[in-house]
Amino acid sequence: MPEIVIPYTPRKWALRLHESFRRWAVIVLHRRAGKTTAILNHHQRAAIDNQWESRRLRALLPAVTESELTTLLRRRTYWHVMPTFHQAKMTGAWDTLKEISRPIPGVVHNEAELLCTYPNGNKVQLIGANNPDSLRGPGLSGLSLDEYSQIPANAFGEVLSKSLADHLGYCVFSGTIKGKDQLFETHAAALGDPDWFSLWQDVDVSLATEEGATITALRQAMEDDRKLVAKGVMTQAEFDQEWYLSPEAAIKGSFYADQIALLRKQNQICRVPYDPTIPVDTDWDLGIDAMAIWFTQRLRSGEIRVIDYHEDIGGGLEECIKALRGQSLAITPEEVATNARRARYTYGEHWGPHDIETREISSGQTRRAIARSLGLNFLVTPKLPVDDGITAARAIMQKCWFDSVHCDKGIEALIHYRKSYAAKLDQFTAKPVHDWASHGADAFRGFAIRYKLPGTENRPKVPAYRPASAYS
Repeated sequence: MPEIVIPYTPRKWALRLHESFRRWAVIVLHRRAGKTTAILNHHQRAAIDNQWESRRLRALLPAVTESELTTLLRRRTYWHVMPTFHQAKMTGAWDTLKEISRPIPGVVHNEAELLCTYPNGNKVQLIGANNPDSLRGPGLSGLSLDEYSQIPANAFGEVLSKSLADHLGYCVFSGTIKGKDQLFETHAAALGDPDWFSLWQDVDVSLATEEGATITALRQAMEDDRKLVAKGVMTQAEFDQEWYLSPEAAIKGSFYADQIALLRKQNQICRVPYDPTIPVDTDWDLGIDAMAIWFTQRLRSGEIRVIDYHEDIGGGLEECIKALRGQSLAITPEEVATNARRARYTYGEHWGPHDIETREISSGQTRRAIARSLGLNFLVTPKLPVDDGITAARAIMQKCWFDSVHCDKGIEALIHYRKSYAAKLDQFTAKPVHDWASHGADAFRGFAIRYKLPGTENRPKVPAYRPASAYS
């Protein structure tokens, strides 16, 4: 049988990934570093090479029996997940998968499903993460989340991680960071953990360690981009973000980046004390997949202290109410300290979005009624056009002092809340991108809308908070 030659020469950084048997991997790379090509080859090798997959499983399960190993090796599927199905098809990833698999006799390509089926029955498929619930499906032996920063935050934890259980599958988180996003945080969490393979490589490392025609072209592209920066066609922030992985670079199309930058310059993002003599108000976004809460104190001078931020993925309304009371499950010292701090808050008003009045089909109750049964009374933020709310949020930010530690994730959400991009028109639109940053941004927009409601002096004074002893 003639030797099969796959058209792939790994870059040096990729060799380290291919040699690793660790179950989790996070790869932060500059643009054009070859990450998608490397990961697709990683999946293909696992799909067609039983010996490699056996070694991987034995490294993770030293006591596995031959019978158990045979079961784990059956019907293997590997998914490469991208933010959208359209992106999976149009970015060249599908063409790359076809190119590297075509030399294998008997391989079948399904254009409609972006599915590559190998002669042994194992599969590699490109998937879009537009709808996380649609990802519930087959057991996976391997998974990659490409441009993880743009994939819904609950896609892995709620859905895809469970798909890896049956085959003890591996997962690769990869992309180029956009500020301190979820890819940045995943890399930070992986550092020093023996269960993780982690890599962070900017363009200078690639230019110094890699070689070949692609690197020669990359070196020239860098020089061309520097000229574009000098001419004002490209910003220095864009250059630093894409090539040097700068977490401080501005997010293109961000609604609030300029306001946040000004707050930093004016030292309004700092340590902000909680004043026990002033009630703490909360403003909520109640999404289906995630919820976000801002905690604020309003002074008579007009100063607004934004003292805390909480985000919950998958826990629901009941878990968020526990978080307010300092009753969340606490494992780390930081979580214990957060519970202790929130247990001391004296609450004033709790504001929910207008759809809090929508009845749930399962219970026939509104979320407002469900919250009331748990001891929390919501006031309802009026519905305004999104662009009006964004204008209100920009205006009110200059009155705000944000706690730099307790509001860190919320501040990052505000920075990453950005306009969608219309590729056909080559311009940004007024419509916001719906991703992990939306929840914190929507909750803050609600705060800005309700902050100066007319007639607030006549608003009914409802009991906003019941003691923890009343919580069942």
